[in-house]
Amino acid sequence: MAKTPMGFVSLKSLKQGAPDPTAALGEIRRIYFKTTARTIEHDIAHAIELLKSLPTDEDRERAAVFMQGLNEMRNEWERVQSRKRRRSGKNAAGSTSRPKSKAGQ
Repeated sequence: MAKTPMGFVSLKSLKQGAPDPTAALGEIRRIYFKTTARTIEHDIAHAIELLKSLPTDEDRERAAVFMQGLNEMRNEWERVQSRKRRRSGKNAAGSTSRPKSKAGQ
């Protein structure tokens, strides 16, 4: 059987109803520490669903720390990816930052 990626959220798990607040906070915390650049989008989606299930503002405030951290990681990884794309795009188009030599003119 194929192993599912860590960030995968099955629809079945979302339809089972609201988990108890302690379990939901624990799962959000686990997501925060286990997320990778590859799974961040799925992990955030899963964490949002868990956050929605929290019944009190106090529980949501505790989860907010991890949610902010997930968002910061996603933003950082997006910046890194966009830099890589810009660099590879310039090289692929043939433009370089070096000036042309006088002999080649």
